[in-house]
Amino acid sequence: MKIICIGRNYSEHAKELGNAVPSEPVFFCKPDSAILPKSNPFYIPDWTSDLHYEVELVIRINRLGKNIQHEFASRYYDEIGLGIDFTARDVQDELKKKGLPWEKAKGFDGSAVIGQDFISVQEFLEEHHKQFSLKKNGIEVQNSTSDQMIFSFDQIIEYVSKYMTLKIGDLIFTGTPAGVGPVHAGDQLEGFIGQKKFFRVKIK
Repeated sequence: MKIICIGRNYSEHAKELGNAVPSEPVFFCKPDSAILPKSNPFYIPDWTSDLHYEVELVIRINRLGKNIQHEFASRYYDEIGLGIDFTARDVQDELKKKGLPWEKAKGFDGSAVIGQDFISVQEFLEEHHKQFSLKKNGIEVQNSTSDQMIFSFDQIIEYVSKYMTLKIGDLIFTGTPAGVGPVHAGDQLEGFIGQKKFFRVKIK
């Protein structure tokens, strides 16, 4: 199982970090060791002083595929979840300045939060109206809909599958909207699709 993450997939988020809006999907991978075990707190690594949350919709691949055509992409997932792509922003900024890969800032242990539940695509579209959000200490800090993505779920699957085979159980983090920010010890993060809570993470 691999974790594929899409970067800069909401134009306002790209702008808030001073990045150009991409003309094609930007993606990177996290190892499976990045998954934060269910119900565990997140411990801020001692090698970063600027750790950021990024809430993201997550799709789970349900069949093997390579070079998937756009018109068939929707057959490769049937559930939507929610997660956090924790990012060591200070480390990432230094890596970007040097033109180096981001994995050190993105793929560390515990950096991928995945909600307790996945819901069907039909439920996501009909009942939750494609809306998701994140609260930090009870205050909403991110709120968007999948309609605001630059590249849709199907476009992401079509693009990524050109370069790597998608396997059953693979997770795709589909990008974060504007509103990312730092976390500190003692904070609590809660993620929602519609009004349904998908995770709560304590920061230590």
